[in-house]
Amino acid sequence: MAPVPHERANPRVQMIEVEGLTKQFGPLAAVAGIDLRVGRGEVLGFLGPNGAGKSTTMKMITGYLSASSGRVRICGQDIESQTIAAQRQIGYLPEGAPAYGDMTPRSFLNFIAEVRGFYGATAKSHIERAIANTELDPVLEQPIETLSKGFKRRVGLAQAILHDPPVLIMDEPTDGLDPNQKHAVRRLIRDMAPKKAIIVSTHLLEEVEAICTRAVIIDRGRIVADGTPYELLTRSRHHNAVSLLLPTVQAELAWARLKSMNDVVSVEQSARPDGLTMLTAFPRQGALLIEDVSALVMAEHWDVRELYAEPGRLEDVFRAVTTHDAARARAQASGANP
Repeated sequence: MAPVPHERANPRVQMIEVEGLTKQFGPLAAVAGIDLRVGRGEVLGFLGPNGAGKSTTMKMITGYLSASSGRVRICGQDIESQTIAAQRQIGYLPEGAPAYGDMTPRSFLNFIAEVRGFYGATAKSHIERAIANTELDPVLEQPIETLSKGFKRRVGLAQAILHDPPVLIMDEPTDGLDPNQKHAVRRLIRDMAPKKAIIVSTHLLEEVEAICTRAVIIDRGRIVADGTPYELLTRSRHHNAVSLLLPTVQAELAWARLKSMNDVVSVEQSARPDGLTMLTAFPRQGALLIEDVSALVMAEHWDVRELYAEPGRLEDVFRAVTTHDAARARAQASGANP
């Protein structure tokens, strides 16, 4: 299944427009021609292997790094020729969330509010909302340099959303957070999404399924997949595969019977130390197996403990469309595109 063109998939007002974006570092092309549009109400997951060009692309979109060629517009304003006007529309959480370590979160957010042009009651309102949304109250008066990685990340997120921007660009927003904190940040992103265009760079594939309405995978500076999470899942070899967990003593017969089914391409099995084995039957393209497998289980009276159809796995798609790390390292060593 080919990537779905964004223009067809999303007729929303375009808040982020990227055309032919490239970045050369000497002979290396870190970004090699990115075309991307993100509309209001979209949360775009931006994925790729290490060195694929994700952070470089985000730095160019936000105007913190000049492009070698191409164009970026934020809410209709050109990031090169109208930099300040465009950046006023952006909340940016960069990799590492740099901040002044000797400041407290409160003093840092006061500083950011002034930089953004807020004073008095208006500044206080924006700061209090950012603090509440990122749950920073327990550490407001501690020096930022003494905070845990998770709280430092939340300070960075607070400064990114303080001015309630229409566009949010976030590089690994849940990096360093514990599961409860991740849940809170993902909920915040979902709550903000209807009125904003949001790009989230992440290496956590479950994060894409949790919060994103669309996902783009880049490799070697180029887009190699683009679609909704469901559309990408349909490209997975596990899409509509059926898994069943049953006693290992029944696994050999069950494997043979599943393998003989007309719409089954292959069957994989994984024995567990508790005496159970997981069998997964992979369908021919477009085939639905769950009803036939369920009927077979009932007819054979197998002692099945679990039985389910898989929606697909983003990991399959990611691995299928990206270059292996070893190949990328060889390409970089030879001076080819990273």
